[in-house]
Amino acid sequence: MDARFAGIAEITEVPPVAVVIDVMRAFTVTAWAFDRGAEKVVLAASLDEALDLKAGHPDWVTLKDGPPAPGFDLVNSPGLLRSMDLTGRTVVQKTTNGTVGVHAAKGASLLLCASFVVAGATAAALRAHGDRRVTFVVTGGRGRAEEDLACAQYIAEVAAGTEPAPDGFLARAAGSKAAADLADGVRSGFPGMHADDVPLCLEADRFGFAMVAAAEGPLMVLRAHKR
Repeated sequence: MDARFAGIAEITEVPPVAVVIDVMRAFTVTAWAFDRGAEKVVLAASLDEALDLKAGHPDWVTLKDGPPAPGFDLVNSPGLLRSMDLTGRTVVQKTTNGTVGVHAAKGASLLLCASFVVAGATAAALRAHGDRRVTFVVTGGRGRAEEDLACAQYIAEVAAGTEPAPDGFLARAAGSKAAADLADGVRSGFPGMHADDVPLCLEADRFGFAMVAAAEGPLMVLRAHKR
């Protein structure tokens, strides 16, 4: 595989195939949303767009990162979202890194969103697509977030057929700044976080579907595709 690992700012032209990585927490959250029955996830380009979509579709579920805010139904926390029943619902998500990375890479022939929980299915989708030129968009830390880079490298190795054990990659993510910041936030009682967020982000291959983003009219829409 001809794998490239790049930050959002380094995506200056449309890549042939892109995998946008946000482990803590955007694309762990979307995976849980699909597991809880969501039909699709609309990846909003801005908070205003998310609020406008909610105004036009009161039955849609909006979520953002950070603390709870007016107009948003949920926060970007897998620990809080996993108890929700989202059967048949449309979720609108806006986050600082993950959704921004998707909009930076839109137009790719295959655009996947990933975290550890869907890593194996994401690698399978890459193999099925067949194009060896894959850009992994490392959304956190200006392209240097250890948890996102570890996940990207794990997916790349699985897609290449080397079948690595996930333990070392998960250990790198567990020792990342993002994991430490989330744990500190939980201890400090910050809203929008759950004590299980970090462990839930560090489960490899929990779900058997890949998450494919594509334009549907003016919207970027994420859907789950089973292997």
